Amino acid sequence: MLILGIESSCDETGVALVQTREVQDLPVLLAQCLYTQAAMHEAFGGVVPELASRDHIRRVVPLVEQVMASARLPLSAIDVVAYTKGPGLAGALLVGAGTACALAASLAKPVMGIHHLEGHLLSPFLSDDPPEFPFVALLVSGGHTQLMLVNALGNYQLLGETIDDAAGEAFDKSAKLLGLGYPGGPALAAIAMHGKSDAYAFPRPLLHQPNLNFSFAGLKTAVLTQCKKSGYELPQHQADIAASTQAAIVEVLVKKSLRALEETGTRRLVVAGGVGANRDLRQQLTAAAQRKGVTVHYPQAEWCTDNGAMIAMAAAMRLQSGVEQALANYAFDVLPRWPLTHVSSVAE
Repeated sequence: MLILGIESSCDETGVALVQTREVQDLPVLLAQCLYTQAAMHEAFGGVVPELASRDHIRRVVPLVEQVMASARLPLSAIDVVAYTKGPGLAGALLVGAGTACALAASLAKPVMGIHHLEGHLLSPFLSDDPPEFPFVALLVSGGHTQLMLVNALGNYQLLGETIDDAAGEAFDKSAKLLGLGYPGGPALAAIAMHGKSDAYAFPRPLLHQPNLNFSFAGLKTAVLTQCKKSGYELPQHQADIAASTQAAIVEVLVKKSLRALEETGTRRLVVAGGVGANRDLRQQLTAAAQRKGVTVHYPQAEWCTDNGAMIAMAAAMRLQSGVEQALANYAFDVLPRWPLTHVSSVAE
């Protein structure tokens, strides 16, 4: 079975094609294409929803054609078209949903709406070393920072989440305060390599609280205060603030993740989402996991950002396991706000 996946929840247009095999085998990625709007949004210091939606309209059909050409298959070979149903920007989601349903209708093939965060959560299954259920998942994607207990496909228990800013937002907003470009997370991480992580004692909110929630809004305020106090015009000051900011975020993510593993008795951790590509986070989590005797799984860097492969993979795994059926219902809708715990573990 061939599943085409379309991702358009924010500022990346992603399309991919996967093929299912035997029930006991994971689906195989055949081809993928991704277009990022980062350069377009950089002038505004963040994503402009209307511009994002219009750009998805321009990109999505050529990307579908490119993926099929790369796989050397005609559109008629597609068995199911999957798309990101939510959460995300409403206009951007509608572009992907409308394109998917129109394509499926023209081919008389069924469609599936996929949860964006479930795609991220399952992205490590695209790697050569996929995890096994159950596991704890650290989801650090855009405006989401969550810890989930994943018992099985579609069986997700929320352990903790951010009560204000997410880790990705803390990276981006701190980068903006430092005068860095967009997207801010990678830019901040790059200059942090040249700074001292203990130069400034930035707060670690909720780190010692008896829960698994996160809070990064206070960190942003502390960064702003330090920028006004010491300035960031000098490269060393800028690098030190960046390194200290990153250290605070990473310490909270690492320690909360380890606490989640301990409280659930789980021996596997999956890290997914854009912040999951951060080198310092990976190094510290890997080292801590080795000391605790637990296993950490990361998606490859290309699958940390939003992409079509994770949407196609999530749809394929749902179909293959019988958790969900694709439907020939082209009256699509989208869910800009959609808790991951509301995703069903049984066919509806």
